Amino acid sequence: MFYDYTKINVKAGDGGNGCSAFRREKFVPFGGPAGGDGGRGGDIILRADSGLRTLVDFRYQTHYKADRGEHGEGSSMHGKNAKELVLRVPVGTIVKDSETGKVLADLITPGQEFIAAKGGRGGKGNKHFKSPKNTAPTFAENGDMGENRWLVLELKLLADVGLVGFPNVGKSTIISQVSAAKPKIADYHFTTLSPNLGLVKLEQGESFVMADIPGLIEGAAEGAGLGHRFLRHTERTKVLIHVLDISGSENRNPVEDFHLINKELEKYSEKLTKRPMIIAANKMDITGADEKLEEFKKEVTGFDIFPVSAATGEGLKELIYHAYRVLESVPDDIHLEEIQEDQVKLTKVEEEKQFYIKKDGNVFFVLGDEIERLYHKTQFSSEEAMLRFIKILEGMGVVDELREKGAVDGDTIVVKDIEFDFLD
Repeated sequence: MFYDYTKINVKAGDGGNGCSAFRREKFVPFGGPAGGDGGRGGDIILRADSGLRTLVDFRYQTHYKADRGEHGEGSSMHGKNAKELVLRVPVGTIVKDSETGKVLADLITPGQEFIAAKGGRGGKGNKHFKSPKNTAPTFAENGDMGENRWLVLELKLLADVGLVGFPNVGKSTIISQVSAAKPKIADYHFTTLSPNLGLVKLEQGESFVMADIPGLIEGAAEGAGLGHRFLRHTERTKVLIHVLDISGSENRNPVEDFHLINKELEKYSEKLTKRPMIIAANKMDITGADEKLEEFKKEVTGFDIFPVSAATGEGLKELIYHAYRVLESVPDDIHLEEIQEDQVKLTKVEEEKQFYIKKDGNVFFVLGDEIERLYHKTQFSSEEAMLRFIKILEGMGVVDELREKGAVDGDTIVVKDIEFDFLD
């Protein structure tokens, strides 16, 4: 089954907790802190695999979670890092952030990897908090949380040549004639509901990949039918072959069909209008096709037109050899996705802002990603750790901003699940 779109949740492993321990060696009566650090949580990695052609593996499983790092132990023994979790995706997969729609990665080469979610760092053991004032700290850190995000995966097939045109014009028959692909073929519209790939081999040992893209209809660029899903796959092709029913066997006008499909391609992406296009005038075996072809040539100029019959194979050899010659003149990087740097960058203000404060009456909520991270790392069962937590908040400027927001003695300050009174 062909699937070219899916939405998944990836949760990287949390870091292991640091350990609070002391040396207990014989003849060392005043052993110092010796708590080991926690191990790093496992990353979740997307890896492009040339052996895959669909995102069907993600249909039945939506959530993916990596292992957490092991906790630190006494005697300065560090916890073991967790293994990364690798998810294989087809070559040509685009990775987007589900909330913002920003493109995060474009996996276009076999083996290319993208870290979809980074594992949390391990927490520090108590030996890191030894100081001249506190020679025997009794607290350690929890590990950082692993990243947790929703991603959209979109597959755009990587093909050299794409067949486009209205339904039932013979695209599937052509690809079945020139390659080993065996698409479903029947005499009714929308027989093909998903793209088919075929390897076209030429006599001199050269070859190229051809994609039979399901029939487009008027309004496809606005999403009519399955337009967007089908048009997505045209973006990767280097050369387009526009297949027409030149005989007009279904009371269609080849000239009108040609302009309508090109209009849909242009609406979807102006880049598609710059792709080399070859016209395959199909169904030449039908009576009256010769006259229709001459009429078509008078109306449509500036394109290479090849009269063919997918049913008999007539003219297909000339068509594919010409497509190969055109393909040789197209740059290899024409299908690369342009990812704007500003799509994934934060503004300078957002980067510098570590927290923000929300006021509700006499209650002040301290919020922000850095606050979340600090809260998660603190072992609140230790009074020393709690005092360190408050000291870090003060160093971040939280107390100063609370004053600016109007906090006075006795007001309630809330940080996650902790409440305390403000004392200026």
